[in-house]
Amino acid sequence: MAAATLCVAGAAWIGVTGLLARSELLNVERELSALKQSVMSSSGNVAPASPEKAMQSAAAHAARAHQLTTGPAWYMASHVPYLGRPVTTVRGIAQAADRLTGDVLPPMVELVAQPTDDVRHTGLLALLSELRGTAPALEQAARAAADTRTLADGLPRTSWVPGLDRARAQLVSQLQQTAPAMAEMAVAGRVLPSMLGVDGPRRYIVVFQNTAEARGTGGLPGAFAVLTAAQGRLQFETFGTDTMLANVRPAVDLGAEYRAQYGAMDPTGTWANSNVSPHFPYAARIWTAVWSKYSGQQVEGAAAVDPSALARLLQATGPGRLPDGTALTADNVLDLTERTGYARFADSRERKAFLLGVARAAAARFTGALSTPEQLPELLKATYDITQQGRLKVWSAESREQSLLQKHPLAGALPSQPGPIAGVVVNNAAGGKLDYYLERKLHWIPGNCTPHGRKVTARVTLDNRAPASGLPPYVTQRVDKPPYLTRPGDNRVLVSYYASSGAHLTGATLDGHRVTVGSSVERGHAVYTLDVELPAQSSRTLTLDLLEPISNRTPALLDQPLVTPTRARLEAVSVCE
Repeated sequence: MAAATLCVAGAAWIGVTGLLARSELLNVERELSALKQSVMSSSGNVAPASPEKAMQSAAAHAARAHQLTTGPAWYMASHVPYLGRPVTTVRGIAQAADRLTGDVLPPMVELVAQPTDDVRHTGLLALLSELRGTAPALEQAARAAADTRTLADGLPRTSWVPGLDRARAQLVSQLQQTAPAMAEMAVAGRVLPSMLGVDGPRRYIVVFQNTAEARGTGGLPGAFAVLTAAQGRLQFETFGTDTMLANVRPAVDLGAEYRAQYGAMDPTGTWANSNVSPHFPYAARIWTAVWSKYSGQQVEGAAAVDPSALARLLQATGPGRLPDGTALTADNVLDLTERTGYARFADSRERKAFLLGVARAAAARFTGALSTPEQLPELLKATYDITQQGRLKVWSAESREQSLLQKHPLAGALPSQPGPIAGVVVNNAAGGKLDYYLERKLHWIPGNCTPHGRKVTARVTLDNRAPASGLPPYVTQRVDKPPYLTRPGDNRVLVSYYASSGAHLTGATLDGHRVTVGSSVERGHAVYTLDVELPAQSSRTLTLDLLEPISNRTPALLDQPLVTPTRARLEAVSVCE
């Protein structure tokens, strides 16, 4: 009788405190929504204390929710088989909310709230100093975010209470964004001040990649500029075209594996092929060595951007103006550089001069916005966006900085650690500019587990949307001079599929017909490559059957940034017993 009474009392206690905890968590959600609005607001009407007050209130409600869901009754109930799942989920959500509002968000709010007010008057140098001072707190917050994400991922996926399952899914989704963002801010605190010249001047080569002709890191390396950074002030001091660097052969050795994979393309001696690998540090080392040999000038790193990145930056800075008076805007920069520019200029020298004008105009708007405190917050948001899209990549010759950058999107690095990965990388093999019309799809399908690994099917579909007529000859040219008949608009690509470390190919088909694909390894990952002719207005599908090491995680997606992003569908992974 006493045991039954205790059970009833315990259930009643859990019910009452659970309702109170739900109320507190709803308050947390409201405060975090208000916090987001106050931080993101650029109207200047938000009181400076609003973000801090919202953060403090959210933390207080979350701490109360966590307190309400602890104690013997909650602990014992959470260990009851099956029936304890909802209790475990509620406890976990409350604990995660407490950590999120108490340990993770405060340093980020303190820093991010700064640009919307003080930075309007003090500029980039003050922000870099603030970022450096906050770096230790950001690193602690990043660790807390990673731990909280692990906690949320470990909660029961189904609790037989739909509302709780939705709340868990929402929490997991939020932490999937927050944890990487905190890790990136922590790295930024350690490397950006020094890289932007706070400790002394820095010089970088910046390459503009033309995604109308695909290369591993994005697009063909075309125009370039040399950028100096000193005390947070950026200035472009030299602009040039790819023609200037075409025949420079630097002394750079990227290792036997790299030579085996790419040696036939001569990437260290042919500027146009210098970035055929998707691992950006390889291209960056070649570019810095090329510039050093060409100019005798030492540079401390390299960066890459593409027209889509310029479009997002111009959205933040406002339009620029080309030498002929044409407005350069977020809406027209991609079209001007990768489509209509080819029809406008038949002469190669005129076209390259035009593209240099685009680079100069965009660079002027960018540096002007950096020195205008009122535009800085929007510019920082734009920079973050293009980094997440893989359209801004940076490499530092300073080993400490590069080791910190290496694991984050800004580095554009192909991961070397074991783990599931899936990705499609294309290199144009025709020599035209038809990848402006290229669309890529990846369908990753995990199968059954076997004693030798998990069966995986990777289906890669390439669509050539180029019109069959009306394009300029420079766009449709075939410098590969194939021995078979082609038409204007026909394209040709080397398509490479990047699989997990230790993967083995068991079969491959192209449009249902068996084919033999090349097999290699890059940074530990299995790579399978096929030369594919892609006629205009056609679609071709490469299907790879693989046996991969067993993992219960969805693979990380390697998404090469071209004009149109890869449409990837990664199916859910069943747990192997």
